[in-house]
Amino acid sequence: MKKIFFLFLTICCFTKASFAQFGFEKMVELTGVVMSSDSLMYLPYVNVYIHSKQSGTRTTDKGVFSIIAEKGDTLEFSYLGFRKKQFVIPSNLTTNRYSVIQLMTQDTFFLANTIIRPQLSKEEFEKAFTTMDIPDDKYETARKNTEFQTMRVLLATLPRDGRESQQIYQNMVANKNYWAGQQPPMTIFSPLAWMEFFKAWKRGDFRRKR
Repeated sequence: MKKIFFLFLTICCFTKASFAQFGFEKMVELTGVVMSSDSLMYLPYVNVYIHSKQSGTRTTDKGVFSIIAEKGDTLEFSYLGFRKKQFVIPSNLTTNRYSVIQLMTQDTFFLANTIIRPQLSKEEFEKAFTTMDIPDDKYETARKNTEFQTMRVLLATLPRDGRESQQIYQNMVANKNYWAGQQPPMTIFSPLAWMEFFKAWKRGDFRRKR
């Protein structure tokens, strides 16, 4: 029995010395709940931060939190719409566990003055509606740029790029080589050519541009 007693005493002394050496005796497991001071309702997802340690946690959806800190540390509670609160862990605690109920007070917001004007008359509303210049959105701009008339104007006015010019030149060379050594056919008697000519005449392709 004496050996067992001395062994137990040695283990207790070693454990106490280890806690004192590594600073475990200063550690505190702090648990608690954050509530509203006026309704005593729990506040979910409140930020709990220790500035000295640059670490923290958040409360659960029931307002409960748990964090490891040291005796004498200051905890800051912050939540949107509520004033920040600070809690100092007592430095004279005799245990390594501590519980707290933190109450937070709603903050008051002062908004800028809002001027409410009377409703416009029917005549004023119609005038404002018809004269108001509403800019086109991206969809309306894309629709206007892809209209048939717009595409025709762009096709007639924009110069050809290098790829189009190269393609036209290659087609001319290929057509010339195709009829090499013989007389190319005359398209003046071709019904398809005359049909294309009349279509171009109706479209006004040969109209003199001012």
